[in-house]
Amino acid sequence: MSTYDMLVVGGAGIDTIVRVPGLPLPVADSVHVPPIRDYVAHTGNGVALGCHALGLRCKFIDFIGDDAQGAAILQRYKNAQLDFSHIVEPSGTRRSVNLVDPQGRRLSLYDGRHPQDVRMPAAFYLPYLGPARHAHFSVMGWVADLFDDALVCGTTVSTDLHDWDGVNPHHKTFALRADLVFLSTAALGERRDDVMRTIRSEGRAQLVVAMAGAHGAYLLERNTDVVRHFPAAPLTQAVVDTNGAGDSFVAAFLHAWLDGRALDEAMHRGAIAGAFACTQHGTHERFIGREELHDLYQARTSL
Repeated sequence: MSTYDMLVVGGAGIDTIVRVPGLPLPVADSVHVPPIRDYVAHTGNGVALGCHALGLRCKFIDFIGDDAQGAAILQRYKNAQLDFSHIVEPSGTRRSVNLVDPQGRRLSLYDGRHPQDVRMPAAFYLPYLGPARHAHFSVMGWVADLFDDALVCGTTVSTDLHDWDGVNPHHKTFALRADLVFLSTAALGERRDDVMRTIRSEGRAQLVVAMAGAHGAYLLERNTDVVRHFPAAPLTQAVVDTNGAGDSFVAAFLHAWLDGRALDEAMHRGAIAGAFACTQHGTHERFIGREELHDLYQARTSL
């Protein structure tokens, strides 16, 4: 039996959430806003905590700083009982300032800060990568170096390209080497299906999932050219913050996929988790649990 169901590599940081009256902001010297809050966040954090909340045996590894932000991350994972190991990066902990409007839409100002030549030693990550059933790679430069070892270990890999435009070479390595590829439709427009098919035809992806927020999500499987649409899940509460919705979708999808469930069910469960995240304040403050997800899925499919 594998030691871990899931190894999440990279993607811990701090989000500073600023609730603004609208986007884009007016040109002004100052804008009065509600209290500004910091949250432990970023994409790897969301997938790791989301999988953990669903009962998967999850390991999370990353670089963080020896700073107040790093200390906040360590405390959050201690409280959540998430298995996390890290290497201290002298440049500090990654941060984002996210401007969120009254409809929950966001503009993220990302401070990746880590040097481009930073690399994680194989002696640090191999003891976790080898025993994992599956690994989820965040799209940071150093993480791409782990693909060769994942292939040798026989560990399947997923990744989230976020708002990739289908061209940027940084993301392309992840797009073409991962077994499961998630991305946002935000920068694709009418090229959505073509980009999905290119990922599938030029890479090793067994499936490609393009997330479109309130417009649902799209699935392309390895053995077909048909891109299938799945609607967004209905919301039981008002949208307050879309931060972290994609990460929650990915976590719930992977939970279902690792459990051997049909892809249609995985897509619907991902949609439910993503919708749930939109009704929660902050980036990754509360995740849907296994029983709650199951009940909402049963209620949806019984309609």
